[in-house]
Amino acid sequence: MTPMMQQYFKIKNQYKHCLLFYRLGDFYELFYDDAITASKELDLTLTGRAAGESGRAPMCGVPHHAADSYIAKLIEKGYKVAVCEQIEDPKSTKTLVNRDVIRVVTPGTVIDDKALDIGKNNYITSLYEDKNGIGIACADVSTGEFLAYGFDKKTSRLIDEITLFSPSEIITCENFNPVNIDDIKSIFNAKPQKYADWAYSYSGAYTTLCNHFKVLNLAGFGFDESLNDKRAVSAAGALFEYLHETQKISLSHIVSLKPHVKTKFMVIDAQSRRNLELTETMRDKTKKGSLLWTVDNTTTAMGARMLRKWVLQPLADISEINSRLNAVGESKDDPSFCSVVQECFKQIQDIERIMTRVIYKTANARDLAALRASIANLPRIRRLFQEKETSLFLYFGNELDILGDIFDAIDRAIVEEPPVSIRDGGMIKSGFNAELDRYKEAKDNGSQWLLSLESKEREETGIKNLKIRYNKVFGYYIEITNSNLNDVPERFVRRQTLANCERFITEELKKIEEAILSADDRLTAIEFDIFENLRQYVANNVTRIMASANILAAADSIVSLGVAAYRNNYVRPIFKNDSAITVKNGRHQVVEQFCSDTGSPFIANDINMDEAENRLLIITGPNMAGKSTYLRQTALICVMAQIGGFVPAESADLCVVDRVFTRVGASDDLATGQSTFMVEMTEVANIIHNATPKSLLILDEIGRGTSTFDGLSIAWAILEHIAYKIGAKTLFATHYHELTELEGKVPGIINYRVSVKERGKNVIFLRKIERGGADNSYGIQVARLAGVPDEITKRADGILTELSAADIAKKPIDIINNTNIEPTFKATSDKPLAIENQKGVRYGKRRLNGKGESIFINENEGQIGLES
Repeated sequence: MTPMMQQYFKIKNQYKHCLLFYRLGDFYELFYDDAITASKELDLTLTGRAAGESGRAPMCGVPHHAADSYIAKLIEKGYKVAVCEQIEDPKSTKTLVNRDVIRVVTPGTVIDDKALDIGKNNYITSLYEDKNGIGIACADVSTGEFLAYGFDKKTSRLIDEITLFSPSEIITCENFNPVNIDDIKSIFNAKPQKYADWAYSYSGAYTTLCNHFKVLNLAGFGFDESLNDKRAVSAAGALFEYLHETQKISLSHIVSLKPHVKTKFMVIDAQSRRNLELTETMRDKTKKGSLLWTVDNTTTAMGARMLRKWVLQPLADISEINSRLNAVGESKDDPSFCSVVQECFKQIQDIERIMTRVIYKTANARDLAALRASIANLPRIRRLFQEKETSLFLYFGNELDILGDIFDAIDRAIVEEPPVSIRDGGMIKSGFNAELDRYKEAKDNGSQWLLSLESKEREETGIKNLKIRYNKVFGYYIEITNSNLNDVPERFVRRQTLANCERFITEELKKIEEAILSADDRLTAIEFDIFENLRQYVANNVTRIMASANILAAADSIVSLGVAAYRNNYVRPIFKNDSAITVKNGRHQVVEQFCSDTGSPFIANDINMDEAENRLLIITGPNMAGKSTYLRQTALICVMAQIGGFVPAESADLCVVDRVFTRVGASDDLATGQSTFMVEMTEVANIIHNATPKSLLILDEIGRGTSTFDGLSIAWAILEHIAYKIGAKTLFATHYHELTELEGKVPGIINYRVSVKERGKNVIFLRKIERGGADNSYGIQVARLAGVPDEITKRADGILTELSAADIAKKPIDIINNTNIEPTFKATSDKPLAIENQKGVRYGKRRLNGKGESIFINENEGQIGLES
């Protein structure tokens, strides 16, 4: 093989799992199988190149300046790309140029803006597993975010944890459970990659992280010697090793390892995030129609990413929630402030990803100019924050580093509109460097210098036809005809004799020649050196710059929520220490948006729930009447409030919810062979095993995936279990009207229905929730509205009449009277209740006794007795 192909194979053998982009001049070339693969995937012309005695090597290539877009396409298709660069200047050697891989690009390590969604993080995840638990670490190399935590296998579902971050790449320890790997593959359509076990050893991982962050231990980051923290460190250390191995840089933009403390956040499992459409719709996976869509008024890419994280991880701490609510309220009450701040934010570029390119040394002068333009707005933004009253805005104002020294360093050096390339000059301002200015003058004024010298020499020598000329062999010279040779002064040095003239050089002409001929090369070299020094200076301040970027992202998110509250007439939720959810005229904010677009009004409804009388609401009514909307809006109001946002309602008194579970709709999971009913029961099992008395359960049509009696029986048993054993606040929508008999028999159950108005055989949906149970699902009327032919609906009417004779509605009463379930959950509400009995209205408190019976206690007269 030729020496070049020998070099190629030496490098390729070290990166067999990658497509090797091998730099040759202005192109990246691929050879042999890599070339065949790339030509198909990128639609490139497959050519060939002489490779020595082995013949011609299949080859294709892409221009180096356009390589990022081609690499992005390959990464999207699941390939890894090793970028092999010339690591020495070809002009400095007459032998084969040294080359080496400078970076391996994988789905989780892409930093090219064109390949990334500016509003989403691009996470790579590392998983560690031991006998009793799992450690998980996530990093976004494009922003520098790095977090880790561990959890017990018994208390968490792995898929829920992973889907919270939706990683584009996953690595695991070698002994990771194959079943878990298959589950992950079924969700992400890509099999996790196993990584070296030595990297997951706790001691080695701990040392790796301490060395990077230059600390003696990780206690300052919040990691101790607990089992879960050790699992987290193992996962994080291995992930850092993998990143260092593939990225081949210091990763100095990763400035902190954050513990993900699950108790600080409301837990929302993967299915519930999907059902509630928090960040994307179920149908077409787009942002429009999601909760995030209704509140995202961010004007920076950093703010958009942070707000998305807030939506997926609502807070669970009242003080933190109220801190956000105070700032959102101040934003809502001052639209002019929001307008001015957002105008400033519009000038802020994606500082996090700019800094990543700075650390990777791929940032160009335009990136630094964008950073300069962003920093220029920081003094005004800080003043705006300092003029506010809430603690969060004052914190932003006091902690925001305006980075004046960074601005000055960039502003002194970089021109206003720099070129894209850092190799062609034109980046550095005049006056910044004296040597650079001399070469600029030589380049710009070289022709004038020669004319001036020519005129001067003519005058001094008296030779009127003296001319300064140039050729590639001799460079610049003075040409004098033979008739004037007697007038040539001694300081002229002869360079060449021709038939009718001679050519000379002078010391002054030599200096001008050197300046002119070397100006371009020296200009480029000096500018590149200045730029690299400036880029390194910026890189050295990455911690400060990232801290300011984080504050800007948080402030952008707060203002975004304030703008949403102002535009949509949202109100501040009030969090109390009791366990009640009381909402007056609540609305579904996504449906409301679409209603306003069509001009139709949204029908608001109240929500009243507590952990005593109104714990478990059974909601009946026909399809299309608004049951699911009511269920979802209740969950969304709780989620929205704990994000720190205002909510769509007239008023909202809420409690902190630790978890939200939803079981709304289902379909067959063909990939794993699970039926609709199996999927439904799997989700229900997860809810039953993990719900607590502080959870909110949204259950829609439980049991509909099987036969009527089976479904009714299961739904009934689930209701009893929630009421007696869990005590979670629950909204339970159903078509099993028999379940309405449970009110008054099972503690905490209360009936609601969606009101309808009948007009002959047709119905009008009023979409209003009212007390009581429905006794008709109006299925035939809904079928008629949907356009089912009259002959079918008439026949259905007849069949329904016959079947009604076998109604089982009376049977539940007998079953309830013969049921004796020992409750484990006891209500703790101290709220006075008004109960009407034969003696009129009495006021007091309700308790459950050990038999599950509801006892009514009058504050003045003592216990009245068991409530009928």
